[in-house]
Amino acid sequence: MNRKKIQVLSIPYVIWIIGFTVIPLLFVFAKAVTSPQGAFTAGNLIAIFDPVHRKALFLSIELAFISSILCILISYPVALILRSSKIRNKKIILFVMILPMWMNFILRILAIQMLISKNGLINHFLSLLGLGKISIINTEAAIIIGMVYDYLPYMLLPVLNCVLAIPDDIIEASKDLGANRFTVLTKILIPLSLSGIGSGITMVFVPSMTEFVIANILGGGKIMLLGNVIEQEFSVTMNWNLGSGLSVTLMIFVLLTTLISGRTVSETDKGFVI
Repeated sequence: MNRKKIQVLSIPYVIWIIGFTVIPLLFVFAKAVTSPQGAFTAGNLIAIFDPVHRKALFLSIELAFISSILCILISYPVALILRSSKIRNKKIILFVMILPMWMNFILRILAIQMLISKNGLINHFLSLLGLGKISIINTEAAIIIGMVYDYLPYMLLPVLNCVLAIPDDIIEASKDLGANRFTVLTKILIPLSLSGIGSGITMVFVPSMTEFVIANILGGGKIMLLGNVIEQEFSVTMNWNLGSGLSVTLMIFVLLTTLISGRTVSETDKGFVI
């Protein structure tokens, strides 16, 4: 296929990107630097430093960070277990793990709500055992559970791919040289799978930072993340200029975080020598 045919085939994609990505972003940027009267202003951008917005931003960062760490702690052992297992067709197990992703996003979060609500299945089971009920719903812990449940496959897939791609010869050679399991894990497996961990962090941390649906359902609207603040500015107060300003600020912060984390992982990979 020559270059001209490739360019022709790319035209629909270019049209789609311009119409549904570039133009909406330009609209948001235009709203972010103007007032409701149309005058130029930077107030919408620096509004992120207001106490309410700053608190929501820090809480979003905190919950996204915790969710990313939990996803790593769950995904990496699963990847190691699948690597060392004698199951020939590991794709079936992987299929079962990502099967919940095929369900509607809202339905999945509502299922979690049914599990952890005050009269949910978990508390019902605890009552049958004679134990006291636990109060998780409408808390930060409930939001973290929802984030981990929803975004765990996005961490598992890249981590598993990297772990499975590590040659067995390297591990066997390290064992022949006297390395124990802990040394193999910390000196071989983890360094060689940092690129997958970095990709997973990006795919978990970024959407968790901008999340508002999970906070609305599992947080009961009582816990305000920055995504919830932006959503209310657009749908409740109808202040699209302020909502756009906060969105642009959040976008810049997410981009910087992604670039820094990607560069850190890249430098770590370069510094690892087999």
